[in-house]
Amino acid sequence: MSDTIVKLAAAARLPQARPGWRLGSPDMPGPRVAVLIPCCNEEATIAKVIADFHASLPQAAVYVYDNNSRDRTAFVARAAGAVVRAEPLQGKGHVVRRMFADVDADVFILVDGDDTYDAAAAPAMLKLLLDQRLDMVNAARVTAQNAAYRRGHRLGNVVLSAMVRGVFGGRISDVLSGYRAFSRRFVKSFPALAGGFETETEFTVHALELEMPVGEITVGYRERPAGSTSKLRTWSDGLRILRTILMLVKEGRPLQFFAAMGTLLLLAALGFGGPVVMVFLHTGLVPKLPSALLATGLVLLSSLTLVCGLILDSVERGRKEMKRLAYLTIPASPLPDG
Repeated sequence: MSDTIVKLAAAARLPQARPGWRLGSPDMPGPRVAVLIPCCNEEATIAKVIADFHASLPQAAVYVYDNNSRDRTAFVARAAGAVVRAEPLQGKGHVVRRMFADVDADVFILVDGDDTYDAAAAPAMLKLLLDQRLDMVNAARVTAQNAAYRRGHRLGNVVLSAMVRGVFGGRISDVLSGYRAFSRRFVKSFPALAGGFETETEFTVHALELEMPVGEITVGYRERPAGSTSKLRTWSDGLRILRTILMLVKEGRPLQFFAAMGTLLLLAALGFGGPVVMVFLHTGLVPKLPSALLATGLVLLSSLTLVCGLILDSVERGRKEMKRLAYLTIPASPLPDG
């Protein structure tokens, strides 16, 4: 089967995309476009993904970053005409960090190598990004195939996306989509701190927190072809994504985060101290001294939590200003005015 895949890749191979190629005619060159494909054990699908993006964006440079594949992913990708590089640190977030640091272009298309996303949507994403001068275009997944999502993935995506929209704003409906278009400003200002699949959440929060211009289109999503297996672990990766969301809320919205914690502590204090106060008002006695002390401590802790939130909110405002200034130091892509 592997030999067949390589032969198909070689037969479909186009002239290898070069980083200097531009989207547009020779008389009216457009911005440089790079297609970024992080891969791990995608020998069965990577040739088709590369061929599809060569067809939809014929003048874009296609980069495949191999993340410790145990099969012939890198060999097949090279045979199909992609620029192949390697990232030894395991995890999609590590690969994204390396790609964003190494590759230079004006527009970046990020997509998974599992052939679940429609490459034909890339020109529409690119057009929206350029026409409206956006920093990110997200591909919200739509599908009629129940097998496209593993059990629990659809519900998890809905819940996690709702959490992000509730805190940071509702401009992105599919927070965990792996198919996006980015401006150069976004890519070169993105901190890329995540190590795994939670990097998609970081994309969304980074754009919403800095109030970047973003857009979204719906894109068909299909199940993996035969011979391809998902690297996403439902529970462990889901918990990592949830932890990342909570950390981003704590760092990006500290006043709301600590105010919520302070409110919970105050409610607990009322639960323990309320009966003690009622007895004291009627009898003048404090029969449950431990409960009274616990309630007092919880009230003090609630107040301290709120003060921490107020201080960290001021600190976060300064951090946000610095991130915004770092974003503005990156020259905008040379996009046409028309």
